[in-house]
Amino acid sequence: MRRAIWLLLICLVTVGIAWGLMRLGGNVEFRVADYEVYVSLPVLLILTVVTFLVLHGLITGFRSLVRWPARARARRAARRRERGDAMLTRALVSLAAGTTEAARSEVRKARDLLGDTPQLLLLTAEAERMAGNEAAATQAFEALAQRDDARFLGLRGLLRQAIQRGDWATAQQLAREAEAAQPGAAWLRSERALLAQRTQDWREALALASPETPRAPLALAAATQEPDPVRAAELEKQAFQADPGFSPAVLAHAARLQAGNSTRKARAALELGWATQPQPQIAEAYLAGEADPLARVKLAETLVHKNREHPESRLLLARQSLQAGLTGRARTELEALVASGAADARAYLALVELEQLEQGDTALARAAEAKWLRAATAARPEPRWRCGECGTVHATWTPVCSSCNTAGRISWG
Repeated sequence: MRRAIWLLLICLVTVGIAWGLMRLGGNVEFRVADYEVYVSLPVLLILTVVTFLVLHGLITGFRSLVRWPARARARRAARRRERGDAMLTRALVSLAAGTTEAARSEVRKARDLLGDTPQLLLLTAEAERMAGNEAAATQAFEALAQRDDARFLGLRGLLRQAIQRGDWATAQQLAREAEAAQPGAAWLRSERALLAQRTQDWREALALASPETPRAPLALAAATQEPDPVRAAELEKQAFQADPGFSPAVLAHAARLQAGNSTRKARAALELGWATQPQPQIAEAYLAGEADPLARVKLAETLVHKNREHPESRLLLARQSLQAGLTGRARTELEALVASGAADARAYLALVELEQLEQGDTALARAAEAKWLRAATAARPEPRWRCGECGTVHATWTPVCSSCNTAGRISWG
């Protein structure tokens, strides 16, 4: 309705203008040399309008004729793009469905239509990887890496391939290039941290560690690689402060303090470590240098006083009491440990030793020893440094398992 009203208004205005021109009087005179031409004003205005319309039509037609090949090419390109997008969609569906050959076929057809766009190069690489053709996938990733707008995608794919085949040197180089292409990428940071652990570059692993990653083992491992004694001491202190219950860090920090004639601070560090997480090597370091059995018992009491009820504390006091000949006290600690249900094989073997000291070679002693030996065989084993990946037992903690070369999996338990 509105369009009809507007059309009516335009017609009325046009008719009014034409009627006004017809009523408008006067002539226009043109003189060219000896010639004179007289034209009425309405006719002149009408001729001017007609001439303008004719010229405009000619120019528009000529322009359309000149632009026709470009428009034809654009229409063909639009049709190709539409067909290529449909093939791209089918390729994505085939990849999701796991039909690798169909995905590769659709991707090849789409590349013929659309060329090597970043999306198609990435799909090509993924389809070739699913088909097991790593060489073709590498070519696609390399083509992506050569593009300014998709360099990070190509480098990420190449990095993933290098990690899968265990080429750590190449992986590190690719990680550095990817960092330059996309600084601060969260995924890249985690990959670089993993690579640092794989290559045992502990300082970089510590610098790249996420907030959830235990920092004490990384800092202590970095200290072992640090040639500067001052910096090594700082890293050991950092490991101790990050986790006072991590006994290797406790021992390293205390040893460094002891070497610097800070005996009191060294003992305080060992006491804090024992209070946080008792471990036999902490006790060995704390009692080292003291030969008198009774004095060792007193030192042991000082060490365990903040964590007196822990099984390791009771076992330590029992062992030191046995060595000092305090069999009554040793029995009290061991029986309390057994009654708590937390005793392992070490406690029962200590009871066997206790029976031998108290009763000698008697039938009663042999009966008691047999009882405790049976209990020892059924008890849980003593804790060890064990690799969580392959189960290998280690005498001391190391950042990497010597059996399976897995980093960060050795723990006490």
